[in-house]
Amino acid sequence: MSSEKTLRLILGDQLNEGHSWFRSRKNTVVYVLMEVLQETSYVKHHIQKVAAFFASMRAFANILRKLGHQVIYIHLDDPENKQTFEGNISALLRRGTFKRFEYLLPDEYRLDLQLKQITERFPVSSQSFDTEHFLTERSELEIFFAGGKQSLMESFYRYMRKKHNILMDAGKPVGGKWNYDVSNRKKYDGHVPIPEPIRFNNDVTDIVNMLRNMKVGTFGSIIPEYLIWPVTRKQALSALNYFLKNNLPYFGTYQDAMTDQSSFMFHSRISFALNAKLLHPMEVIDGAINTWKQHQNTISINQVEGYIRQILGWREYMRGMYWYLMPEFKLQNFFSHTEVLPHYYWDGETLMNCMRSAISQSLEYAYAHHIQRLMVTGNFALIAGVHPDEVDQWYLGVYIDAIEWVEITNTRGMSQFADGGHIATKPYISSARYIHKMSNYCINCHYDQTARYGENACPFNSLYWDFLVRHRGKLRNNFRIAMMYRTWDNLDKVQQKKILKQAAFYRKGLERL
Repeated sequence: MSSEKTLRLILGDQLNEGHSWFRSRKNTVVYVLMEVLQETSYVKHHIQKVAAFFASMRAFANILRKLGHQVIYIHLDDPENKQTFEGNISALLRRGTFKRFEYLLPDEYRLDLQLKQITERFPVSSQSFDTEHFLTERSELEIFFAGGKQSLMESFYRYMRKKHNILMDAGKPVGGKWNYDVSNRKKYDGHVPIPEPIRFNNDVTDIVNMLRNMKVGTFGSIIPEYLIWPVTRKQALSALNYFLKNNLPYFGTYQDAMTDQSSFMFHSRISFALNAKLLHPMEVIDGAINTWKQHQNTISINQVEGYIRQILGWREYMRGMYWYLMPEFKLQNFFSHTEVLPHYYWDGETLMNCMRSAISQSLEYAYAHHIQRLMVTGNFALIAGVHPDEVDQWYLGVYIDAIEWVEITNTRGMSQFADGGHIATKPYISSARYIHKMSNYCINCHYDQTARYGENACPFNSLYWDFLVRHRGKLRNNFRIAMMYRTWDNLDKVQQKKILKQAAFYRKGLERL
C-alpha cells in the first residue's frame, strides 16, 4: 500500500458532518484542524466567540475520529504551533508523507486569497472543493443582477423561492403573498409569554485558561463552565427543534420587537451553528415548513415566511453580495465618516437606555438580534458619523455568529450605507420615535424620547436630523427618504437651528452620552 497521503484542511466554520469528504474513510487521507493566533488577532473578538469556535472544532475533530477518520488537531498552545495556516501546513508537508493538499473554499475573502497564494508555494499539488453548504454559487448573484438590474433582495428572494420550490403552490406563493413583513413589525405587548431560552452547559474552562495564558486579547464576559451556545451538531439540532416547537408560533409577529425583559425574545439563536455549518440551511427551512404544516391552526403563514425569508433570502443574498462586491466593498465610505467608536460600545456605560441594553447584552452573550444591531447600535453609529472601519471591527468581533461574509455586508452595506446603496435602498436611520415604537427602552431612559433639543433631549432625535442635513447633497434624490426632507423643510427656521445646535453639542461630546 502506498504511504503517500493527502492532507485536508478544515477551517473553524466548515464543521459540516454531511460533507461528501466524510462519506468514506481512506487510509490515505488525513484531516487537519488548527487553532492559530492568526485567527484570534485580525480583530479583537468576544471571548465567547473564540471559545465557541475552538470548542466546536475540538468536538468536530473527535467526531471525525469516532467515524474512523485520521485527524491532526493543533491546539493554540501547542509548542510546535506556527500560529498561521501556512506555517503549520508547511511544517506538515515537510514531513514528506503528504503528496497532495486539499481544502474547502473559505467563505472569507482574506482566507480565500491567502490559501490560493500559499498553495502556489507548496511543493505538492493542491485542489479546493465546495463546502456544500450554501444554496447558491458564489457568482450566482453577480449573474442574476447582470445587465444593470437593481440588486434588490426581494427580487432575489422570489427567485430563490421559485428555484427551490419553497412555500410555492402551482408557481405562486402560498397564501397569495411573497412577503408578510408588514405583519411582522409588532411591538412586544406582553400578551404572549416569552419562552425560556434553551441553554447548553458547555464547559470551556480549559479553553478560557489557555486563551488567558496565551495572552489572547478578547473582550466581553464568559462563565467558562457555562457556554450557552450549541457547539456540536447534536446541540444545534436541539436548539433548532426547541425553536420550532416553542418560538416559531410567534417569531414573525415579534421578530422586530425589542424589550429589556428578554435578550433573546422569540429568535432561534442558531446563527452560530449555521455559520459554522453544524446545520444546513435547507434542513432549517424544511423544519420550519414541516412544523407549520403540522400546526397551521396555531402557526400563521407570516411566522414561517418571516423566518424562511431570513434563511433563504437574507442569508443567501448577503453571502452572494459579499462575493459580488469584494474586495472593493471593504473600502467604501460613502459619507466620508471619520468619528471613532465611543467607549460605551466596549463597556455599555451610557445614559442612552436602548444603547446600554443592546450593548450590555452583546457583551454578556455575544448576541443581539437584527433590529438591535441595525436600528440601535448601527443606527447610532451612522447618525453620529462613525468611520465604517470602526463599526466593522466592532461587529465582526462582538457577535458569536460574525464571519466577514455576513458581517460586513450587513454592517458596511445595510447598516452604515457606506457602499452608497448597493445593498440597502436607503440609509437605515431613525429618531427615538422608531425605537420607542418597537421597544420599551425609552420608558426608563435618562433622555426624553419626545424632545429634539433642550436638556435631556434624546440624542437620536437631533443626530437623526443633523445626519440628513449634512448629507443632503448625496441623499436628496433618494425617493425613499424624500418625505423626511419635506418634513425637515416644513419645520420653522428657529426649530431647525435649535435641533442642529443640539446635534453639534452631542457630536462634540459623543463620549459623554
